[in-house]
Amino acid sequence: MTTITQTMLETIEEELQRQVARLDQPRTKEFHDMLTYHMGWTGAGAGPLATGKRIRPLITLFSVASCLSKSDMKEIKGLNWLHAKSAAAAIELIHNFSLVHDDIQDNSNLRRGRQTVWVKWGSPMAINAGDALFVIANQAVLDLAEYYPAEIVVGAAKILNDCCLDLTRGQFLDMSYEERTDLTMEDYWPMIGGKTSALLSACTHIGSLLGYAKESEQEAYRLFGYHLGLAFQVQDDILGIWGDESVTGKSAASDLVEGKNSLPVLFALGKNGKFAERWRQGPITYADVGVVSALLVDEGGREFAEKMSELETQKALGYLRQADPQGETGQAMLELANMLLKRNQ
Repeated sequence: MTTITQTMLETIEEELQRQVARLDQPRTKEFHDMLTYHMGWTGAGAGPLATGKRIRPLITLFSVASCLSKSDMKEIKGLNWLHAKSAAAAIELIHNFSLVHDDIQDNSNLRRGRQTVWVKWGSPMAINAGDALFVIANQAVLDLAEYYPAEIVVGAAKILNDCCLDLTRGQFLDMSYEERTDLTMEDYWPMIGGKTSALLSACTHIGSLLGYAKESEQEAYRLFGYHLGLAFQVQDDILGIWGDESVTGKSAASDLVEGKNSLPVLFALGKNGKFAERWRQGPITYADVGVVSALLVDEGGREFAEKMSELETQKALGYLRQADPQGETGQAMLELANMLLKRNQ
């Protein structure tokens, strides 16, 4: 890990704690505890494994710094990536707000190996904790006003809130698809565009805006984040069926048993062969997984998903080259993108 990356991660963590501390008051101490627990700072198992990798705020700050390093605008005099730290925190808080609510909606007992907030405090309290993370995120992005003009702050807030609406669209589609048997691949892309790509796209878009990039560069950064998200989600679908459990941290059988409408599944359903016949008979059991996953391979589901992952990877990297990030942080962003796009299977 480079020095700048480590410095940014430490700054992100400090800023997140500062933002969440808005609730650290005598009457709301337990409320504050719910948020610090979910963020991975307190409680059993607290630490780096519980916090996650903070990839989204890191990409945001990489984008800011790489754009500032090549801008010759007078507005940036004295400005650096540290002045955008509240926006990076806002992005991570939105991500975590969505996770708290997702865990309730998916009835998930564990998050990063620990009990989820709703399991510890009940669904009503967890919903409120998620709402608090959402509100604090919006307060955090407004903190940019200390260093940026109003039009830039409003622009960043608009991107963030448009992203949040996209997140809810994607979540709606994901939940509404659960009981359907008539889905096609055309139904898949809008869902993951909302659930996964929207936030990564917001990271690079807000970062380039705060780095005073030209509009054409901002669009290249936005599209880089968007296609990075698509490639990442398709890879996740592949890993969810054929991944190494010791690497992914979850059973490779789980996506099939849960009936997830992943890309390999939707492709094979379109073939209307033996896999589709078995899928429509009812839930897949753990005992069935070996045979069913083999049918997916035989009918081209895995090969097709791998091709789509590669296609979206090349699109993402193409837009990143077009954005032309500069400096040490530009190189760090390219390395991070390659790490995300080439996970071990």
